[in-house]
Amino acid sequence: MKKTAIVTSASLLILAWGGLALADNDYITLASTTSTENSGLFEAIIPQFTDKTDIDVRVVAVGTGQAFETARRGDADSLLVHDTAGEEQFVADGYATERQNVMYNDFVIVGPSDDPAGIEDSDSIDDAMQRIAESQSPFASRGDDSGTHRAELRLWESAGIEADGDWYRELGSGMGPTLNTAAGMDAYSFTDRATWVAFENPQDLTLLYEGDEALFNQYGSLLISEEQHPHLKHDLAEQWHEWLLSDEGQAAIADYEVDGQQLFFPNAD
Repeated sequence: MKKTAIVTSASLLILAWGGLALADNDYITLASTTSTENSGLFEAIIPQFTDKTDIDVRVVAVGTGQAFETARRGDADSLLVHDTAGEEQFVADGYATERQNVMYNDFVIVGPSDDPAGIEDSDSIDDAMQRIAESQSPFASRGDDSGTHRAELRLWESAGIEADGDWYRELGSGMGPTLNTAAGMDAYSFTDRATWVAFENPQDLTLLYEGDEALFNQYGSLLISEEQHPHLKHDLAEQWHEWLLSDEGQAAIADYEVDGQQLFFPNAD
């Protein structure tokens, strides 16, 4: 009898461990941007999704270029980034079957409060970029092929400027570390508004330029191709994708605030 009891208890323990292992499989890996992670958005909305679906979302927060590469290799079940042209190309190349607008905010330029380049009085974003370059004021760039970095490079190109020289520092860092560096060296920097609002170490940095339509910052959710990567958790990833686009998901995005400021604005098609 004792032997039977021991076997039964061990069997129950094995079943319990097996149940935990099965429960642990109910998650997806999401490749996304540092801006969505650093802003605190995921910490606010993922628990709401998990409460509804029992699916956890494990975020790999990297620059958009790295997020694309992670998904292209089949190392992520889902993708949420902010480079519309790159996202559309990702679909065209067959790596994703669908892309949908999820939310937006905007980019801003921050810099030292004394504003040595005088960008606060700029007539346009082209004018602001030209003033920084002409004054050779220090500028801290992410330099990491992120969505933010790609947007910044488009602005230099639009302004007719080849950003190089000692004044232009390419850091190869995420948005938070880039802002820390900019604060430490009294440099200008280009950032998404959400990370800036959530940033806790501004030192002498202040927001100096905003509002140009060229600073619009769109985020999209993509469904990874099952044909390209059949091993991924496509059914779970689709539930995440559809929740983001649902009234509940859009409300969760809209409700997220830092210091009374809404950081992302829902716009699912």
